[in-house]
Amino acid sequence: MQRRSFLASVLAASVLPQLSWADAGDPAYLAAAQTADGAFALHGLSLAGESLFALPLPARGHAATAHPTRPLAVAFARRPGTFALVIDCALGQETARLTPPAGRQFNGHGTFSADGARLYTSEVVAETSEGRLGIWDTASWQRIGECATHGVGPHDVKRLPLSEDLLVANGGIQTDPTDRTKLNIATMRPNLARLGPDGALISLAEAPEDLAQNSLRHLALLSDGRAAVATQWEGDPAEAPPLLALWEDGRLTFCPVPEAEMLVMQNYAGSIAYCPARAEIAITSPKGGAVQVFDAAGRFRATHRRADACGVAPAPAGFTVTDGNGAISTLGAAGLQPATRLDVKWDNHLIALDRA
Repeated sequence: MQRRSFLASVLAASVLPQLSWADAGDPAYLAAAQTADGAFALHGLSLAGESLFALPLPARGHAATAHPTRPLAVAFARRPGTFALVIDCALGQETARLTPPAGRQFNGHGTFSADGARLYTSEVVAETSEGRLGIWDTASWQRIGECATHGVGPHDVKRLPLSEDLLVANGGIQTDPTDRTKLNIATMRPNLARLGPDGALISLAEAPEDLAQNSLRHLALLSDGRAAVATQWEGDPAEAPPLLALWEDGRLTFCPVPEAEMLVMQNYAGSIAYCPARAEIAITSPKGGAVQVFDAAGRFRATHRRADACGVAPAPAGFTVTDGNGAISTLGAAGLQPATRLDVKWDNHLIALDRA
């Protein structure tokens, strides 16, 4: 009887329907926010900007990443972070809370393997800011290893399409582990490292010497296998260098803007996205209150003004943009148009879910 009962339970489990993102309201985006009462939450947003769910976070969130098949999101603390919260968005429940090992800090970003069996987390060795990728098993949510990122101060990490290779933006900045004082601006060397799934270094692309103080921060993947990277300039503020670079085959090419547009972004790009439908790249600056748009070759197209704009993600006809005042705007052929507003302060990033 025990054997028959066991086999029956296995059979029942095998035919139970698997929850999907449709069971979580079929969100188009994930975004962290601070609510009017000072609490923090991870929102699932529709294409129209409707909040489909708002799940509590223990502290301020930064970015998130979505499981490729299951309605699971991992919300990362703002760096230097001490939590990565695994949330079942269909059930509205915390599934696990990941904590970095002693001497490590999460750095706000992560990504899944193609099959969702592994989670990779961007981390630093707290005392030195040396980069690490933590590797976690998503069946048990146990840490199963780590590898070097081959740089200092890693931030964003993406899995390259049709591949298990990872692209890591090593920002190059060593910071004090307690107060985040920047310690090495004069000698920093940011890079983009392409790693195999086992952590082996495949290629390393560094900024040229005159742009070595241009911290490589956030990534967007283009349809043709290239990547775009948003930067934050740590050098002389009067220089106003390019804040967008394109990565291809282990090489970086920086994309200049017209002289009249150079100072608009105040040397700070907070987020980046690529829209396949328009073959455009957008970078945002909450400091400058602006969004700049480029074509896929990195040629400047336009600047759009929006106070405290930072989150940006692709939409069917352009981009969706969030800001610290609670607005959700659309950016397309008609320019930047406010669409809706919630009583929250949106944080830095708007994460698009793969709706293919």
